[in-house]
Amino acid sequence: MTIHIEAHELQVKEELVVYAHPLLFLKVWEIEAPSFNQGTEIIGPWHYHKEVEFLAVIEGSMGIQTKDNYFSLHSGDVVLLGSSELHRTYRSNIDPLKFIVFQVDLYQHFDQSDLPYLHGFSELTRPLSDLNYLFQHNSEVRLESCALIRDIYQESLRRERGYELLIGANIKRLLWLLIRYDVQDILHNDTYDIVRLKPVFDYVERNLKNKITIEDVCKLLNFSYHYFIRYFHLTMGNSFIEFVNHKRIKKAERLLLTQNLSISEVAIESGIPSTAQFYKLFKRYNHCSPKEFIVKMRRKTSL
Repeated sequence: MTIHIEAHELQVKEELVVYAHPLLFLKVWEIEAPSFNQGTEIIGPWHYHKEVEFLAVIEGSMGIQTKDNYFSLHSGDVVLLGSSELHRTYRSNIDPLKFIVFQVDLYQHFDQSDLPYLHGFSELTRPLSDLNYLFQHNSEVRLESCALIRDIYQESLRRERGYELLIGANIKRLLWLLIRYDVQDILHNDTYDIVRLKPVFDYVERNLKNKITIEDVCKLLNFSYHYFIRYFHLTMGNSFIEFVNHKRIKKAERLLLTQNLSISEVAIESGIPSTAQFYKLFKRYNHCSPKEFIVKMRRKTSL
């Protein structure tokens, strides 16, 4: 979908990202603004969202302001904005402008084998926008990143069979570019910490249906209760409880789409015996109820 807007309509604020596909956890669209005659800059409002945002300029010039930086972008340029990072958009001149906005929850695209790199994207110590030096100083990274974002947008429009796989692969390629060419080690993480937690990951995967306590996983590593809590949060960027809840909701999504089970049965199979708690957690991660999730997915697959 291409959004055609007049210059005075650029001031649009959206903080809650509604995913175009509930299992891809992303939203991508194109904004096209014609030339205008006013001599003043058109400024988008300050806003933020939990999703990471890539912005690729297709035609024209624009500016992006964050709390600490200003990025001047031209055709072929890309900028990366971190999770919940305040930013606003400037119209640089009166010429026509076209750009792609790609918002994605990167955490949802990390598999078990990718965990050594997850901490680098957690933004615990540095914002992801520090990676913009890559696009500014490495033309190959900039050109390929722009091409990947354009391809993600085109695939989301066409929705041909298997487009989800290609979009997922392009997101992984984008992450790979950032990791491989990050010469400033912004994303660097000691993989030993992740490997040390592998018995915990395996235990959680095997016991999602059952009650999981921090005391149980502490025994696997011979850690004290409070040391494990600190260690896990520092290593993974979120709490152990959040990690387990995320795994359980992901399992629930699979069950809802592949098994003929009631909502209460799915909740039990996912390790959340309280139906009320299950609904609350599911809505937190998916912004909809389990029934709404099923309806949305059925609608998508019928296209």
